This record gives sequence, structure tokens and C-alpha cells, in this order.
Amino acid sequence: MKRAVILALAVLMPLQPLMADGLTREQKRAIAAQKGGPIDDDYDPAETARMFQVAPAPSNLPPGQIAARIKDVAQLQSARDNQLVGYGLVIGLAGSGDTLRNSPFTEQSIRAMLENLGIATEGGSARARNVAAVIVTANMPPFVQSGARIDVTVSSMGDATSLAGGTLIMTPLKAADGEIYAVGQGPVIVSGFNAQGQAEQVTQGVPTAGRVPNGAIVERSVAAEFGDQAILTLQLRNPDFSTAVRIADAINAYTRQRFGVRVAAEQDARTVSIRKPKNISVARFYAEIENLVIQSDTPARVVIDERTGTIVIGNQVRISRVAISHGTLTVRITEAPRIVQPEPFSKGVTAVEPDTAIGIFTPDARVAMLDGPDLQTLVSGLNRLGVKPDGIIAILQGIKTAGALQADLVVQ
Repeated sequence: MKRAVILALAVLMPLQPLMADGLTREQKRAIAAQKGGPIDDDYDPAETARMFQVAPAPSNLPPGQIAARIKDVAQLQSARDNQLVGYGLVIGLAGSGDTLRNSPFTEQSIRAMLENLGIATEGGSARARNVAAVIVTANMPPFVQSGARIDVTVSSMGDATSLAGGTLIMTPLKAADGEIYAVGQGPVIVSGFNAQGQAEQVTQGVPTAGRVPNGAIVERSVAAEFGDQAILTLQLRNPDFSTAVRIADAINAYTRQRFGVRVAAEQDARTVSIRKPKNISVARFYAEIENLVIQSDTPARVVIDERTGTIVIGNQVRISRVAISHGTLTVRITEAPRIVQPEPFSKGVTAVEPDTAIGIFTPDARVAMLDGPDLQTLVSGLNRLGVKPDGIIAILQGIKTAGALQADLVVQ
């Protein structure tokens, strides 16, 4: 009996790596720590196919709309920005800062700052108008290390009228975990301006918000294990199943020729998973595949901004043959009051007699046939109607309601 058990253990020992398939990286670290050996992150092609269901051959999708590199249509999931925020003061304003009576937090911040600098402010009252309380925001790029510089955005939170000419003093920037990752300081650059006199005021742009280029120094880097990743996840910027499949096919065609294995598999319309081949670093491998050219695709879409009258029509938008009549009704009201004088010696008074003229104009409404087999024909047909952008917006909405617009209509 003992001999049979020993023989069974001898047979199972070589199969232990295969039995460990499907373990997470943390489980493999624990097993390696117990055995005192290194972690084996390499998977054979059969295991890769089982984990990611890699397609055995390229798909038969039709050509896409435009050729683009993988780096232009997708990004690594681990390569993400981190948002930072902080509260600070902008000083040196030319009388355009916060009114301390209306912004009491600004006065409290001034007192706290002076106390930190060793200046006693007890019993005094500040009346400065050259200081503004601001919220400072920044995006911390991926893989940034301590000592690097990033841009920051400064926005007033009080009743300051302009931040032009101001300087942001040392402001700690925190992330969502409450830790300080950067410190911002420097002159604020404002593109807008505000000019006013006794009877008129002119404002151009937004003078209460600005930027400090390279104004923050990174004090702490975000922990990342990019070099230790065995699985890369690509996130498409514009989700599309066809584009995801084409990315996987392009990567598989390259890695099959370069490494002899197919390592990419599409997960959904936004995600493509990639298994790093053997004997190559993650950074070098991604540098090789990010420049592969693929045929990207996007759904047909029409974007309308009714506030500005902006219309953006995608290249794949099609319109079925329809007849359109567009006309406008103009009502013009003219007020021309008349002064009525009384007869001499009639003891009358001068009066104002109202006189209103109402005119109704109906321009000739044209009926046009509109058929959009391609973008150029569609735009030419809309221009033939001779309507303004607001009229084109109404026409597109009517065509969508009639079911003749073969695209997604997005109204902002």
C-alpha cells in the first residue's frame, strides 16, 4: 500500500505546475514564498488560449473607416491619470481679490498662513484686496516619478474679479486617498480680462481661472507594477466591437510572426486582453505593438449643439430618400406713436396716440428631395435647402423622427 502511494506521488509531482494553472498572482507569490523559489509567470500557448480564448484565425470583417495606430485608439488600463486637488491662496492681485467681508474663509487662510510663517496676527483685522482663495486641480500622469513637474489649474472660489498678475503660494495637492502627492506654486497665467468704468464693464474670457505651467512638483510617485504585469489590458477610447476585433487580429498576426504565438483576445467592445510573450519586457513589448496600424471603425452619429448651432455629421451617416419642406413665418410689429395737438382755444391737451402696424411675411417654402448615400451628397442636399444651422437642426430632428436618419442623433 505504501509503495502504491509513493508511486502516485511520484507521478503527480511533475504535474504540479499544470495543476496550478488558473492561480492568481498573489496565490503564486504565496506558493513561491513557501517553496523558496521564483515565480513562474510564463504560460504556454495552450494555457494562453484557454485563458483568453484566442481566435485561431483572423476575422473576415470588412475594411474600417480610417487607418490608425493602436496607441491612437486605445490606452493601457494601468496607464491612467490620477486627479489631485488642493486649497490655496493667490496673492499679488491689483485690487481684484476677494472681499474679506463676503469671503471670511479668505481672511482665515491669510491668518493661518502668516502664523505658519511666524507672524502674529492676533487682534488685527485684514483689509487686503490683493488676495484670493482658490481651488487648485491637477492631473498626475502615469509613471511620473518624484521631482517631476506637472501643470495645475487655479480657479477662484470667492468673489474675486480677476486672478491676472497673481502668484499661487505653496499649495499641497492631495489625491482621493488623502495623501499629498504634489505641491504647487508659481505665477498664474490668465487668458481672460475684465475692464470696467463707472458706467460700463467689459469681460472677455474667464479672468477668475488660470493655469500655472509646470507649477507643481511631484513629491510622491504612485505605486505601479507595470514591469511585473504578465497580462496587459487595452481600453478603447471609443467602444466598438469591430475595432476591438481588428486590434486583436493585428496583434496576433504580429506576435505569431515575431514570437510564434497568438496572445491577444477581444473581451468586449472596449477591452482587449494581451498576454506578454516570453523573454521580453512589458515596456518593450508594448512599444512594438502600439505602432501597429489597424482599421478603426465608429458608429454612424450626428451630434447637435443647439446652444451654438454646431452640427457634426459622421462619415457613415446615411439618410433614406425623403421629401422636405422648410419655411419660416415672420411677424413684424412696428410701433409709430403720433403726437396729437388740440385745436386752438379748445382747452385740450397734447396727447400721444398709439399707432401699431403688424405685417406677416411667409417666404416661399421650397420642397426638396434629400437622399444621402454618402456624406458629400447629404451635406450638398442640406445646403440646397438654403436654411441656417438652426433650420438644419430642426430638419435633422424631423428626419430622425420619420425614421429616415440611419444614425444615432445626439443632442447636447
